[in-house]
Amino acid sequence: MMKKYIVTCLVGLCVGHTTARSPFKCTLYDRENKIYLHLDLYEESVNVPGMEMFGPMNGYMNGNVYGIWMITSSKIENEKTATFRLSNDLGSETQEVKLTVENDSTYLLEQQGGTVIKKVVNKKLVKIPRNLTFNLQR
Repeated sequence: MMKKYIVTCLVGLCVGHTTARSPFKCTLYDRENKIYLHLDLYEESVNVPGMEMFGPMNGYMNGNVYGIWMITSSKIENEKTATFRLSNDLGSETQEVKLTVENDSTYLLEQQGGTVIKKVVNKKLVKIPRNLTFNLQR
């Protein structure tokens, strides 16, 4: 029984340590706005649904947004901050964003400029908030 407990604790520590070492390789979810952010800013390893012909990318945003927004370029500034460019699935709109790690499970995304990302509400396009709070999806 004790051996099982120790193994479980060690696995939990390893999982937590991996997230801490690679904070920009994860799936994030904004519960309030129902938006997902799938990331791997360390290497292009994320396949975007419906866009497989472009090959793996650094990630994408989907959910309650109009279309899929793909990460077309990224830069990890430091262990807590990254910037990246999102482009919509048509390639007609782009947005620069800054992603900041607030703590082990909370991230803040700030739209820096360019086109504002939108969602559909009652058959109309409306802007999503410029600042979004994401939580680590486990």
